[in-house]
Amino acid sequence: MGKIIAIANQKGGVGKTTTTVNLAASLGVLENKVLLIDADPQANATSGLGIDVDSVSVGTYQLLEHTKKAMDAIVKTDSPNVDLIPAHIDLVAIEIELVDKDQREYMMKQAITELKETYDYILIDCAPSLGLLTLNALTAADSVIIPIQCEYFALEGLGKLLNTIKSVQKIHNPDLDIEGMLLTMFDSRLRLSNQVVEEVRKHFANMVFDTIIQRNVRLSEAPSYGESIIKYDASSKGAENYLNLANEMIKRNKQTV
Repeated sequence: MGKIIAIANQKGGVGKTTTTVNLAASLGVLENKVLLIDADPQANATSGLGIDVDSVSVGTYQLLEHTKKAMDAIVKTDSPNVDLIPAHIDLVAIEIELVDKDQREYMMKQAITELKETYDYILIDCAPSLGLLTLNALTAADSVIIPIQCEYFALEGLGKLLNTIKSVQKIHNPDLDIEGMLLTMFDSRLRLSNQVVEEVRKHFANMVFDTIIQRNVRLSEAPSYGESIIKYDASSKGAENYLNLANEMIKRNKQTV
């Protein structure tokens, strides 16, 4: 039985999509069967795995509308063991279209639960908001990874996200866990980066992954080639960080089984 993990933070630019794409690729090379669901209208995870966004005719939009089955929306990627349910800009309309529907928060859960039999990990790249799209992802997920950038406003808005997670646990998904908080964009030369790490670890202790994602030029370059960091430069610091994260996550999940 697979595990569904949402990668969520309503702040933009914290490394959500970078984490989703590269964690998926890392889990894949470690011989796990992975499905990435792009639930962000910007569709950066889709293009980041080398899929032409303009060519997407079936994806997350149809999945949430229940006009197509999940299996019909899945496309293969060049990353070993990684499949994708792509996004398209039309996903931006889904929040308006779902608002009058019954069980609107459960549309994704109803569509993808059966896929847990097929995949070891299902990763959902969430939109940078706490709207209906993210709510659907959190309702469908078993756990959530929260990327936190090692910068000045790192903790701003985190309380709001944690409150949203609590309300989802209370109303829609009592089994939702926090998989972990992931420190991203770390620059060891900056005192501020080190202070943020210290603060986050002090406040959240064991909820924080040991692995820290460091700032890395190769990591920034990879999406423009439609490749994960594993494919683009497997010897880079970014690839090493995400492989470490994948290994840490696998180990944590084995301990909790």
